[in-house]
Amino acid sequence: MSLGVLLCVGWAVLAAGFSAVALFRLLRVERRAAVATRVPVLLLRPVDEPTPRELENLSRPVDYAGPLEQVVVSPYRPRLGPGTRWLPSDPTTPNRKVGHLLYALAVLDVGERVVLAVDADVAVTGALVEGLAGPVAAGAALSTAAPTPVEVRGLVGWAVAGLLRHTHHSFRALQAMSVGAKAVCGKALGLSPGAIQELRGLVDHIGEDLELSRRLHARGLEVVLAEAPALVPMGPAPSWRGALARFTRWMKVLASHRPGLYPTVPLLFTPTLPLGVLSVALGSAALAGATGVLVLVRTLLSWRLAVLTVPQEGPARAAAAPGLGAVATAWWLGEALLLAAFVCSLGQAQVTWRGRTYALRRGGRMAPVWPEFSGGPG
Repeated sequence: MSLGVLLCVGWAVLAAGFSAVALFRLLRVERRAAVATRVPVLLLRPVDEPTPRELENLSRPVDYAGPLEQVVVSPYRPRLGPGTRWLPSDPTTPNRKVGHLLYALAVLDVGERVVLAVDADVAVTGALVEGLAGPVAAGAALSTAAPTPVEVRGLVGWAVAGLLRHTHHSFRALQAMSVGAKAVCGKALGLSPGAIQELRGLVDHIGEDLELSRRLHARGLEVVLAEAPALVPMGPAPSWRGALARFTRWMKVLASHRPGLYPTVPLLFTPTLPLGVLSVALGSAALAGATGVLVLVRTLLSWRLAVLTVPQEGPARAAAAPGLGAVATAWWLGEALLLAAFVCSLGQAQVTWRGRTYALRRGGRMAPVWPEFSGGPG
């Protein structure tokens, strides 16, 4: 066996072991029944230019049993359903989402209510409100929910869904494998007063959710993953360019916030396709066998993640339940998308956000790249 083949077999064994540990931990996770809560909730929905699908999400009634006020924070007044109010906001902060939230918290009377911040592309349900509000009311500093794409259409849509639901970059898997600060998705958050205080220092950060989790962890405060998923209806099939740009930005944010984890993306998170190609190119039976074991373990991991990300009851359960074919193959597409995004992110330390270009500093801090007379960025 040549040195090259031996190294590739070692890579396959390492990746399979990583997946096996994640599978073992997720098999020990039990779906807990949602704990009913009726604490008063202030639901903030920051959005700049809502799409038709997001407008539909914002107009949905929320079947929460307790007192709830839903406020859309936006520079434009969308057509909203009954019981939802609009708060005009046009922040000048680099991170406009954080700017929207801080403005709303400054002008609204929060009182004793639990504050939730949920993106407009999430279809909020009563179960999600309970899942986010309950832990904060019980003393957690921050709660978060795993984004779960539903109503998926097209090959690219399945790649996005596969990445978020069936690979190691599912937030269920990330939570199970997290060491130190927990993985947090900013699409749906429950914010304690302590988390809100930390949020005030993140107006110039991209990936504010990762930095918020890191700061809370440093203070010894608890971050909880809600049992209910954050359902994200996909709507029209996304374009490959748009999906690739989204996750390329995600990879740049990871490199800025967690530079030590960035190289693990090709090593542990997306090794299957490269190893498959190397198995064919090198013609090694040992490498093919090791890669086959990796594929089997990752398929089982995909199945377990599918079970954990399906809502426990209600019409959302049928909408979110993936078929057998999705469980078996969606993770391949998700890995391919993530690997392509990683390659596109290499050597890039800038992001374009809301039409402006920023250089990324450590911790996700954004430094504006000013226009140049030579016609450079900006």
